[in-house]
Amino acid sequence: MQPIPFIAALSIAASLGSPPAAHAGDGHDHGDAAPVASGPALPRFAAVSETFELVGVVRGKQVTLYLDRADDNAPVTDAVIELEIGGAKLKAEPHEDAYEVTLPAEPRPGVLAITATVTAGNDVDLLAGELDLHEEAAAGDAAHAHGGQSVAGWAAGALAALGVLVLRTRAGAAA
Repeated sequence: MQPIPFIAALSIAASLGSPPAAHAGDGHDHGDAAPVASGPALPRFAAVSETFELVGVVRGKQVTLYLDRADDNAPVTDAVIELEIGGAKLKAEPHEDAYEVTLPAEPRPGVLAITATVTAGNDVDLLAGELDLHEEAAAGDAAHAHGGQSVAGWAAGALAALGVLVLRTRAGAAA
């Protein structure tokens, strides 16, 4: 067997299993890529009215609330927010540019109705929204299983291509 065709076949088979490289042309390099978030996003909800926009971010029992004016998106930092979530009525405490609420217990998976009464100066408004929580374990397992199948498929394809190339090289050397 000649070593040159075997090495060529081996390098072709190896390249079949790797993803294609993307290169930027002249003037198309935009510097460092933006950082990518790792892990799942925190659950959140939104409640909007003609006057206010309220966004809540849930981290365990802690809920951080961001309140803005609907017309100009200006933050509202001097409001009184009373939140009703999962049957519990809570008053939000102001913290820098946001408000915080501590729930009596961590919310369970499912859809929770949320009602917020916002008082800011002469403006009083009632906002309603929903918090849709899903179990993270099932989503993580499904993503993990799919990723393993994809890698196994590529590996099997690369091995099959390598086998075909080796057989053709041997048949060509014998003739």
